Amino acid sequence: MANFLLIAASSTIGKATTTVLKNAGHHVFTTARSAQKILPDAILDASDFDQMDAVFEKAQEKLGSLDGVVNFSGGLLLKPAHLVTKTQYEEVIQSSLTTAFATVRSAGKFMTSGGSVVLISSSAASIGLSNHEAIASAKAGIIGLMLSAAATYAPKNLRFNVVSPGLVETDLTQRITRNPASLSYSLGMHPLGRIGHPLDIARAVAFFLDPQNSWITGQVLNVDGGLGSLKAK
Repeated sequence: MANFLLIAASSTIGKATTTVLKNAGHHVFTTARSAQKILPDAILDASDFDQMDAVFEKAQEKLGSLDGVVNFSGGLLLKPAHLVTKTQYEEVIQSSLTTAFATVRSAGKFMTSGGSVVLISSSAASIGLSNHEAIASAKAGIIGLMLSAAATYAPKNLRFNVVSPGLVETDLTQRITRNPASLSYSLGMHPLGRIGHPLDIARAVAFFLDPQNSWITGQVLNVDGGLGSLKAK
């Protein structure tokens, strides 16, 4: 039994991970920007460093200790770079990369006994997908952030890893998954012939969080149906 903090637990994958962890007997402290989708333990703007620090303190106070944290915060903007406004770009960076950095920063301050930090990237960070310039920038930054943090905090036994999904059926991706033409095109890009389910990603996150897997750090686990490494037939 372990204690975990889930940032942006109201996301589709966040809710699936909460279920997986609780079913395994773990204790979970959840945050969300509002109480519209779930009733979180704390309301949090995950891009605010001070709020993030306060949430880490509150989670440790409630749970007694903190064995792991996951940041599910992110957004999706599918536009070519020349059509992206500065405001849209900044929103994508803030929701994905800035929140990830805030998570790493607070983990380095408060998880002094070690543990596991999991960040969420995307296949778009490692392969060339058209109209993904903004989100690819943010998600690639998360991988670089993770690698540096893994090196910095390894002496403290604080591990950092990334789960990198392909297309997953979530609230954010409905514009793709509920459009027959877009969905058919996306299916053709995934060698295993299907898009991801939130539980596919949740189980990968749980693997990195598991204290039994404490000799794994600095890794990117692609959970993407082969999208990032295989050419579809």
